[in-house]
Amino acid sequence: MYEIRTGRIPLKIWAFDIDEQTLEQARNIAELPFAFHHGAVMSDAHVGFGMPIGGVMAADGAVVPNAVGVDIGCGVAAERTSLEGLSSKELKSIQKSIASTIPLGFSHWKTPQKWDGFRDAPDVPVVIRELDSARYQLGTLGGGNHFIEVQKGDDGFIWIMVHSGSRNFGFTIAGEYAKKAKQAAKKQHLELPDYQLSPLMLGTKEADEYLAAMNFALRFAHASRQRMLKQVREIIGKYRKGMTCSGQVSIHHNYAAQETHFSKQVIIHRKGATSARKGERGIIPGSQGTCSYITEGLGNPESFMSCSHGAGRVLGRKEAVRTLNLKHEKTLLDKKGIYHSIRSQKDLDEAPGAYKDIDKVMEAQKDLVRPLITLSPLLVVKG
Repeated sequence: MYEIRTGRIPLKIWAFDIDEQTLEQARNIAELPFAFHHGAVMSDAHVGFGMPIGGVMAADGAVVPNAVGVDIGCGVAAERTSLEGLSSKELKSIQKSIASTIPLGFSHWKTPQKWDGFRDAPDVPVVIRELDSARYQLGTLGGGNHFIEVQKGDDGFIWIMVHSGSRNFGFTIAGEYAKKAKQAAKKQHLELPDYQLSPLMLGTKEADEYLAAMNFALRFAHASRQRMLKQVREIIGKYRKGMTCSGQVSIHHNYAAQETHFSKQVIIHRKGATSARKGERGIIPGSQGTCSYITEGLGNPESFMSCSHGAGRVLGRKEAVRTLNLKHEKTLLDKKGIYHSIRSQKDLDEAPGAYKDIDKVMEAQKDLVRPLITLSPLLVVKG
């Protein structure tokens, strides 16, 4: 970790190869009038919308929709199965079954899904307006960097991992309140380095609505991951009768929460970062084809008890598709025996070459988190 002191508050940076655009976004955090104590940049940091992905900010009296991100509640859940191995034939069949059972990409269910949580939806206009659509999105994977993997752990067991978010439901909430925040900031003539970082001040109707909607989207995203885990469990169970699962770890990495840091109650924003309190179990996934980690937080106060949420991109999606070599990326995965999702040029946006080296990312944050179990991918399903 190193420190930069060029803004209103200092920046503490764990990233080993931060680019200038990401650094500029981080500097903007340090200039915000409501940002508290210091800004933190995780080891997987890359350019985001307003605030860098991999950024952590403590806000005094404010919540910033674009410091949470557009995929509210995006996160990862993983669980250990009782299996010690699966054959190539089983893996191929399981991958095909997952892809044909769970809606991927822009696909939704054809019938509304039941969830008790829908009865507890907050009385917020955007939530009420989007609730019917959300019933068709629950338990669907989405696209981008979302994935379902079956992995082999160095603990000797097969693991299941799901990475997904709140789908268009959370995206719509994020967009509506980022717009409201920007309008309010300009109306109040707030001096900000970037109006994409406009706040909603705590105690206002807009802040109360956003926090209620955001927390509901967190629950929705968590319930979605649980549904997909259950479906993958059932699919594998068809091939291996009597399989059981245990030791589930579940985290989210696009959210804001009221916490106490440096003796002050603040709103912590973790955008592409996860909580890493002392002893807290977490998940840091790699890119497609590289290892993921079950971790234990070290509770470092300098990162606001946070760590990275993954490997982090080194190439933008369009740049990856334009510059990476399809044959090379496929060969790398094929040689590892992974049933992967790289089929054509357009899939290169999620190729391993588009991401940072996960081992370097882990090395850069060894004072934030400790690896417990290393998971190697056996099959990957993406939207």
